[in-house]
Amino acid sequence: MPLPKMPTKPADTITQKDMAATKLPANATPKAKKKPATKTAVTAKPETTTAKASTSAAKAAPKNGQKTAQPVSKAKLPPRPPRKKLVETTKQSPLSRAASQSGETKLFVLDTNVLMHDPTCLFRFEEHDIYLPMITLEELDNHKRGMSDVARNVRQVTRTLDQLVADVDETELMEKGIPLNKLGNKEAQGHLYFQTKVEAAPLPKDLASDKADNQILGVMMGLVATHPTRAIVMVSKDINMRIKARALGLSSEDYFNDQVLEDSDLLYPGTLQLPADFWEKHGKNIETWHENDHHGVSQTFYRISGPLVPSMVVNQFVYMEPQDGETPFQAQVKELNGKTAVLETLHDYMHSKNNVWGITARNREQNFAFNILLNPDIDIVTLVGQAGTGKTLLALAAGLAQVLETKRYNEVIVTRVTIPVGEDIGFLPGTEEEKMSPWMGALDDNLEVLSKSDQSEGGEWGRATTQELIRSRISVKSLNFMRGRTFVNKFLIIDEAQNLTPKQMKTLITRAGPGTKIVCLGNIAQIDTPYLTEGSSGLTYVVDRFRGWEHGGHVMLARGERSRLADYATDVL
Repeated sequence: MPLPKMPTKPADTITQKDMAATKLPANATPKAKKKPATKTAVTAKPETTTAKASTSAAKAAPKNGQKTAQPVSKAKLPPRPPRKKLVETTKQSPLSRAASQSGETKLFVLDTNVLMHDPTCLFRFEEHDIYLPMITLEELDNHKRGMSDVARNVRQVTRTLDQLVADVDETELMEKGIPLNKLGNKEAQGHLYFQTKVEAAPLPKDLASDKADNQILGVMMGLVATHPTRAIVMVSKDINMRIKARALGLSSEDYFNDQVLEDSDLLYPGTLQLPADFWEKHGKNIETWHENDHHGVSQTFYRISGPLVPSMVVNQFVYMEPQDGETPFQAQVKELNGKTAVLETLHDYMHSKNNVWGITARNREQNFAFNILLNPDIDIVTLVGQAGTGKTLLALAAGLAQVLETKRYNEVIVTRVTIPVGEDIGFLPGTEEEKMSPWMGALDDNLEVLSKSDQSEGGEWGRATTQELIRSRISVKSLNFMRGRTFVNKFLIIDEAQNLTPKQMKTLITRAGPGTKIVCLGNIAQIDTPYLTEGSSGLTYVVDRFRGWEHGGHVMLARGERSRLADYATDVL
């Protein structure tokens, strides 16, 4: 049948006078009961409509009411709720994490991928309620088998749900909901609701009804029709799912609770540039003295106070640009006590006599990195930088120097996540180390550089013997077998750490035993893991959580040193 003509007056400005003039047939009553909920949900979009806008639109309605009586009759629009109720609904609909002023909380419909991504997400929505469609539980059941992280997360979610529904009667499960603070999570003040009956609304004909995502959208449309005055939001990590929800007029958003930072530019750099007038403002009651560092070299200490001290962080590197041929000032914040800070000058690894396994620092940030890599008081180091900044080379040189020269550690362990950039090469034969060898191309490249820089005597035989010695003290391990292990007196290098989740990073870092140093390397601009972003990466998580710890250090390497071609390609490509 042909579609009726579109009305010239918007639905949210129809007055009672218009509706009185509209003659609806008697058999249109059932439709009139269904449409108000959907119309209310569509006209009260939180992104584009505010209470003020809705009120002004309602005031402007009588001006052209007479011209729209005939088209409204053709469209057979149902009566709307009172105008005052629409204003209250609009106030409740903005997508925020706080309850609305009316006191009614939001209802979040969780997609399956959110539970798979963060098994503790049920307790991350503060005072708001959570709704789980039945198809979500079905998908969880389909993914619970296996040894992958997704399967482990699903099993953890299943156990949590089992504990929540224990000793719950039918009335509480269907009507009142299950308190989310039942298991002791005091920050979760909302309730958990399960789909216990068919609440799905009819979907458009173009959407396949047998697809899980579309079934969740149908359930949400039914909730919107059932609860027209409540803000109902779907939470999903699937971008296409959120786009389809928006296209259907539903509210949807990403899961933001795992985001450590909203913007990668806010990531802690580990360095602080001092202004030119630093000593004028901070040298009033300065104290200086000399002590030997861990190398036995005398270093100068400064105790300062001034306006810049509150912005400093323990183990942060501070520097001042040299002027008129002066020696550049570089120091590290060793102690913060109220309004005073203690600065220690750095060991100069840019000089050839202080080379580390034949490698000297080529810029200021690499000198900072060597100072924390070779400091026995620093237990965890994070190096972040783009390709070619020397992250792996610096870490390997520092590890070999402390294993083979100073004997501080007894082995260098290198590991990384095995996520291919393109198509996977399939199963690999051999031992654990042989299976990891295709992923350790960066290790081989840097070992070749280090072997060439080693000025060992004996010609080719001497270099070959040195390479065999180096290889015997470096172990390549897979992340899949790290759980339950304890590393004692090891120098552990985690390469490509940006592809690890926060949970995986916790698993690795908690493997550290007495005398072990962990070095995390990565570039947050090159993330290959699905559902991970610069703000939710495990590397970002570690940098943020260990910021200011007296035994942790971080440096963001800024300048590439690989080649002029690589530097130019990084800028223009």
